[in-house]
Amino acid sequence: MGLFGSNYERAGSGIAKNAPKKKGFFRFFEIFGRKFWKLFELNLLYFLSFLPVIGAAALVLALDSQLGIILAAACLMLFAVIIGPATAAHTKILKNFVMEKPTFLVHDFFKAFRSEFKYSCIVGVLDCLLACCISAAFYVYPKLIEQSGSKVYYIFFAITLSIGVIALIMNFYIFPMLVSTNLSLKNVLKNSLALSVVALKTNIITTLILAAVIAVYVLVFMFVNIKYSMILLFLLPFMPASWLGLVITFQSYPIIQKYIINPYYEQRGEVNPELAQVSASEEETVFEDMGGKEKPIEPPKKAGGKQSGGGRTHKGKGKIIS
Repeated sequence: MGLFGSNYERAGSGIAKNAPKKKGFFRFFEIFGRKFWKLFELNLLYFLSFLPVIGAAALVLALDSQLGIILAAACLMLFAVIIGPATAAHTKILKNFVMEKPTFLVHDFFKAFRSEFKYSCIVGVLDCLLACCISAAFYVYPKLIEQSGSKVYYIFFAITLSIGVIALIMNFYIFPMLVSTNLSLKNVLKNSLALSVVALKTNIITTLILAAVIAVYVLVFMFVNIKYSMILLFLLPFMPASWLGLVITFQSYPIIQKYIINPYYEQRGEVNPELAQVSASEEETVFEDMGGKEKPIEPPKKAGGKQSGGGRTHKGKGKIIS
């Protein structure tokens, strides 16, 4: 008798090599469960790119002077330069997880950081500038509305927010496209803008998931006792950036395949290599994978119905594991 009464001496039929994959929600959580600890490691690697922001905040607090402000500004400029390549490397690993490709996490992360530096750095700087503009709008426009009473500023405020949302959705596609294609930056941005409209339903779902997680963090920091809310702060190096990144990549990359990558190969009369991997696995081989086809093997039985096993037996108490 095995653990909790299960019989671990019985051999099952195995797992078929080409068994049908789960889809949608179930496949996401299958990948999430398999890569759970790897996502913690990846989050920690990605968090390193945010150290200049922490350094800038520490410098402003420690050096209450013009020198502190200058050094803090230098740290923020460094952050603007490296956040794009770090996000590209982060996305590359997540894409490998989604495509279920073997990955050497640290090696592949820094390799992608170097190889995708040029375009991703430009995107990162643009994202930082846009984030600064939108943050300023949240401060300036409410003040102008309060002081002037003019409703025109509501229009400007709404336009700014709309641009911010569109830019956020475009980022769902920019970085996966950068690490998956050799398109120019202009075409990457153009395609990302088009996909932000074409896949509107998927984009709304992804945005709502992001908003929900961010809302939880904000509400906890606002309304929960500081000693408990600080736990979430200390968890930031390990979560939830990679978890959310997995959601984004899982949602966006199939759309990139459908509308960008697959049509390219179809026009050339070729098959997308990522899809070809599936058909290649079905080619004739010397040894056939019998996973899922084998007949279950039952252990031999002794006289009187007792199962044979490597351990000693004691009447009335079952097998004793030695």
